[in-house]
Amino acid sequence: MISKTLSASLEDYLEAIYRIVRIKHAARAKDISQRMGVNSSSVTGALHSLSEKRLINYTPYDIVTLTPKGEKIARDVFHRHTVLQEFFVKVLGLDIESAEESACKMEHEISSDILQRLTLFVEFIESCPRAGVKWIDGVGYFCENPESPEDCEHCIARCLQDLQERSREKKTLNKDLRNE
Repeated sequence: MISKTLSASLEDYLEAIYRIVRIKHAARAKDISQRMGVNSSSVTGALHSLSEKRLINYTPYDIVTLTPKGEKIARDVFHRHTVLQEFFVKVLGLDIESAEESACKMEHEISSDILQRLTLFVEFIESCPRAGVKWIDGVGYFCENPESPEDCEHCIARCLQDLQERSREKKTLNKDLRNE
């Protein structure tokens, strides 16, 4: 769910804090400044704003941690970023730098419906039992082993069944996480 009350910039700060905390268990303003490539006064202003919105725990010259609400938003931004980046790399065949830059820009605007469809498409491409699909510039995605239309129908039916099962498992997992 895209946060309507936060600017893209503040979402980027939450995502940066989330990524740093995942590695170091806490973040400092200096870590955030280095990760985002901005000066310390920009970081300080953003931290004050996020603290006022009760999305982070922040005291000057101390560590920064996410509140439960801040972590939820940060995880959502991180998830959107990751899905987009994977789509750009795994499906469109872009280099990681281009994928990273584009994902950073698009993560703030993508709808949850489109994000879910991109996720399912990437999973489908990765799990195709034919294992012969790949991107060719100027051609698009194609299957290298089209033996017959019947084979493709069976292949697609198996893939869809697998995807539906994984989707049910993810929903159960997400439900369990929300109940924690």
